[in-house]
Amino acid sequence: MVDKEKIEEAVRMILEAVGEDPNREGLVRTPNRIARMCEELFSGTDEAAEKALEVQFSCESNDIVLEKDITFHSLCEHHLLPFFGKVHIAYIPEGKVAGLSKLARTVEAYARRAQIQERMTSQIAHALEKSLKPKGVMVIIEAEHMCMSMRGIKKPGTTTMSYFCTGEFKEDKALVNRVMWMVGAK
Repeated sequence: MVDKEKIEEAVRMILEAVGEDPNREGLVRTPNRIARMCEELFSGTDEAAEKALEVQFSCESNDIVLEKDITFHSLCEHHLLPFFGKVHIAYIPEGKVAGLSKLARTVEAYARRAQIQERMTSQIAHALEKSLKPKGVMVIIEAEHMCMSMRGIKKPGTTTMSYFCTGEFKEDKALVNRVMWMVGAK
């Protein structure tokens, strides 16, 4: 639960600390805007991400299911700056599959919290593993981090890739290579 009053006060204090007047015309409503933005950006903090995966369907196929290019944005927990990109989810069903939109909802639930890319990658994989009990899961995330692009090292366009495998993907590198080829990752 986001405490909007506390956020508004903190934003006013930050504006004063950087030499701004929080009462000037362009800034007077900024604390409220930031509080509402935080409510949206951190909406996944209290959400049970696995809930979306409760919608399942029987499936006899045991071939790879891949949903790729799921766009997301999140906030780096170290700098509270955005990172954004694409998530690719592959899994090998064991009698049931999730509704396709439910994979994207799972990504969204984990992205809408203070986060690091590496943790988010494994959280998504573990959620599928727990809910679907597939033969294996592979999650790949490609993202640009504003903490690398606009501050510090200042290298815009740099992409960070992370991936996490369970089950057959962990045991069979040919499956990993097949998914990488399907995704188009280099």
